[in-house]
Amino acid sequence: MRMILLSGGSGKRLWPLSNESRPKQFLTILRHDERPESMLQRIWRQLSEANLAGKAYFSTSGTQGELIRGQIGAEAVIIEEPTRRDTFPAISLAAAYLHDRAGASRDEIVGVMPVDGYAGDEFFDHLRRLPSILEQSGSDIALMGAVPTEPSDKYGYIVPSSSPSPNQPYLRVSSFVEKPDLIRSEALIREGALWNCGVFAFRLGFLLDMLEQKGLSSDYASLSTNYEEMPKTSFDIAVVEQTRQLSVLPYHGEWRDLGTWDSLVRERSSELSGPGYISEASHDSHIINELEIPVSIWNVPDIIVVAGPDGVLVTDRQSSTGIKDMVAEIEIGPRFEERFWGKQTVLSHQQATSGLQTVTKRVVISAGRFISYHEHQFRKEVWTIVSGVGSVCIDGIMQTVNPGEVIVVEPGTKHYIGAIEGDLEFIESQIGHIVSETDIIRYEFPDSI
Repeated sequence: MRMILLSGGSGKRLWPLSNESRPKQFLTILRHDERPESMLQRIWRQLSEANLAGKAYFSTSGTQGELIRGQIGAEAVIIEEPTRRDTFPAISLAAAYLHDRAGASRDEIVGVMPVDGYAGDEFFDHLRRLPSILEQSGSDIALMGAVPTEPSDKYGYIVPSSSPSPNQPYLRVSSFVEKPDLIRSEALIREGALWNCGVFAFRLGFLLDMLEQKGLSSDYASLSTNYEEMPKTSFDIAVVEQTRQLSVLPYHGEWRDLGTWDSLVRERSSELSGPGYISEASHDSHIINELEIPVSIWNVPDIIVVAGPDGVLVTDRQSSTGIKDMVAEIEIGPRFEERFWGKQTVLSHQQATSGLQTVTKRVVISAGRFISYHEHQFRKEVWTIVSGVGSVCIDGIMQTVNPGEVIVVEPGTKHYIGAIEGDLEFIESQIGHIVSETDIIRYEFPDSI
């Protein structure tokens, strides 16, 4: 079975640590063997242990490809959306890629799962059973459904049309209910409904045929070129809910969506992460602090305090579900960004009356990595090296830089910087009447250097 791993989202539900440049699946706030681990890394580790990572492909857009390679490694296979749409166009593009570029036959079974879920290791043993469920049931799509542990309005529900049988591991699907209220959730659970994990499998030819039936191309090159014309809708609405032959495999183990700060801190063994203090009377309170200044909670129970470069959040644990709406309403822009080569934080953005802008950033390049060879047409950059030893190339001339040194890069100058001894940290000032992330021309690094 080939796997399509969906990595998307706008990164607003776990603000201020997540943003459009670093959605929640990339936050390294879980732990495994006493080491920090992101949701993405956890899913990849579990897929690897289940021997499912060898034929896995990431579907994503924007800069997330860099983040995936930064956390998983350069071997990660990325199917990049030309622009962010929704799960129906994303899965369709990935399916066309598997057929046209990866050599998958129409009879091959394709599994789909998001990379921001949280499940026990046995979940992936169940995942490996989906191909046999497709075969046994004769279904077009086989889904995974988690047996609910409590009524919840956070999840969609799969309503079966049959009762469990000792001789039949799967159930037929009757309908779907999207995030009902708690009263309706209780009734659905009594009917045997399952949480919809967003995990399913189908034969590749099934989806390719459906694209043709909808008047859409199943050719990868054509889909990629005309991607913005694809319907911006979910795979559930466009395909799953329109398919009659559906089955679901019930899963009785650990599964949940870590989509709120309250659900996330339940998975953490420590109440304090980062510099800070929680008083004894502040029971069931948590601090997650990415800043270098201490954060303290004094005699306030049942709250969560999250501090990061994008801002500081203080929320009651039970009321942490509406943060996405708050972030959208006040249009909080991201100041922190992770990239394949490291991370950067915007410290200030000033504009003079003349229109001259100065953007100051703290940049950290991870050991052994580098920012590509490129130039800017409209801005000057000034780098002040803070720590580490780096390698710099200015218009083909190489030099080593150490703490305290200052490098000036004029507009129209090709340049490169990398970390050669430990992480390289520097303060970057971008100065110009136009300071934009689109002002960049990339080049191949000269072979002669």
